[in-house]
Amino acid sequence: MIKSPLQIARESYVPKLPKSLKGAVRMVEGKNTESVADQAEIKEMFPNTYGMPILTLEAGEEKSTSSVNVGVILSGGQAPGGHNVISGLYDGLKKINPENKLIGFLGGPSGLVEKQYVELTSGLIDNYRNTGGFDIIGSGRTKLEEVEQFDKAIENCKELGVTAIVIIGGDDSNTNACVLAEYFYQKGAGIQVIGVPKTIDGDLKNEMIETSFGFDTACKVYSELIGNIQRDANSAKKYWHFIKLMGRSASHIGLECALQTQPNVTIISEEVEAKQQTLDDVVSYIAGIVVKRAQNGDNFGTVLIPEGLVEFIPAMKKLISELNEMLAHHEEEINKFDSNKEKREFVATKLSAELAEVFKSLPNSFANQLMLDRDPHGNVQVSLIETEKLLIDMVKAKVKKMKKAGEFKGKFKGQPHFFGYEGRCASPGNFDSDYCYSLGYTASVLIRDGKTGYMASVRNLTAPAEEWIAGGVPVTMMMNMERRHGKMKPVIQKALVKLDGKPFKKFAEMREEWALNTQYVYPGPIQYFGPAEVCDNTTKTLLLEQTK
Repeated sequence: MIKSPLQIARESYVPKLPKSLKGAVRMVEGKNTESVADQAEIKEMFPNTYGMPILTLEAGEEKSTSSVNVGVILSGGQAPGGHNVISGLYDGLKKINPENKLIGFLGGPSGLVEKQYVELTSGLIDNYRNTGGFDIIGSGRTKLEEVEQFDKAIENCKELGVTAIVIIGGDDSNTNACVLAEYFYQKGAGIQVIGVPKTIDGDLKNEMIETSFGFDTACKVYSELIGNIQRDANSAKKYWHFIKLMGRSASHIGLECALQTQPNVTIISEEVEAKQQTLDDVVSYIAGIVVKRAQNGDNFGTVLIPEGLVEFIPAMKKLISELNEMLAHHEEEINKFDSNKEKREFVATKLSAELAEVFKSLPNSFANQLMLDRDPHGNVQVSLIETEKLLIDMVKAKVKKMKKAGEFKGKFKGQPHFFGYEGRCASPGNFDSDYCYSLGYTASVLIRDGKTGYMASVRNLTAPAEEWIAGGVPVTMMMNMERRHGKMKPVIQKALVKLDGKPFKKFAEMREEWALNTQYVYPGPIQYFGPAEVCDNTTKTLLLEQTK
């Protein structure tokens, strides 16, 4: 493996651990839990893993255990810090019993079903400590939801002597982990399942999961890029940059990047939905700021757009929901048509009259994007919808009309950008390196004590790492019922931006000033070395949320 100077330097970085994990550890049970909603339905579906207590790890006495083989899976999209979760899990298991083994299932959940694996040894893991990416074993989006898959997983685990599985993933992946834990328990398979919270979108969080890993590093990467573009905009003074940011179901990335860089416009999807805004309302808001800045001689600016925006515009949300339902039942019929025109015409006949009119009123290119294949969870692939280009075209048309009416005397030139893959595999900053290592280490203790259906939890994250609180939270505590593929299914409830929360309130307080004045912040690259207040700091979102 060829290593960069940074990677070589980062190999010597020793992640910081909470004080409770540095020596002997004991587990303390707290209050019993219930699901965040739909308690009766969730309890009926998960009778063996529902209502379990919250767990906290504290300093304790040494505990001897027999050796075990543990499997680990990286599931879903990449996020900075995954390799450190595996490193922490490996080190924790070896400290518990040097004979413990860690098996990495290759290519995501499919590796478990197809028995594709590699034993993770110190020689292999040492090459990946404090590095970005998921390439140590690869990832995948295979959903584990069929009984045949569950039974094959049991068979393969038995052959490999695996008695516990750690699934590192987001809300859908950890929902799968919960389903697996319940099935294995019912079958008496003797296989524990532990989840680890991962997603750069930041929408997997609650009172026990303060943030998902990767969010901190990804936002710092995107903020650096936004800062670079803003400096360019302020230098050239002739372009409006429309920047779409990852975040299908929530605007956490957009909000965090706005707090870090102070752009002229940031659209928050949750606010658009709460105010029942139309697409034209969003365009008019942006165009209004373009006009006001032009009056000051500023024919440039930056606009941050969450990739899931279209799903939060009420009319579009209803349309997409009906499209998801319709496509789940008519996929084969639609695929028989050769042209997009024929597909659009057929789709329109299957929609309600109101939404058929909305669908037919859309630009053809945009309507075509809404018909694209759904992801494995039945959701529209919003990252493929070029919202940034659509908004540029609509703002351009709006200001053109205003110019003819004498209401706009400036210039408007739009430049589209989409930041997604640029942040997913970045080398984790110190916060994510420490946090991920602690999560993996925590998972090893949960396995040692025979727990299943839990997600590793590390809290008090704005304090120094030594003061972090490690433990476990039942996955069922986070679940509710939602419609997927035309059926009601149990899933982890996504955490959206809270409009009454401190991060959004801080943004709302400042956005008018940022809109009309050029007060850009240029964060620069992630700092790995230097004063703690520079290189160990976490997101502004978390700092505001945890402020008393």
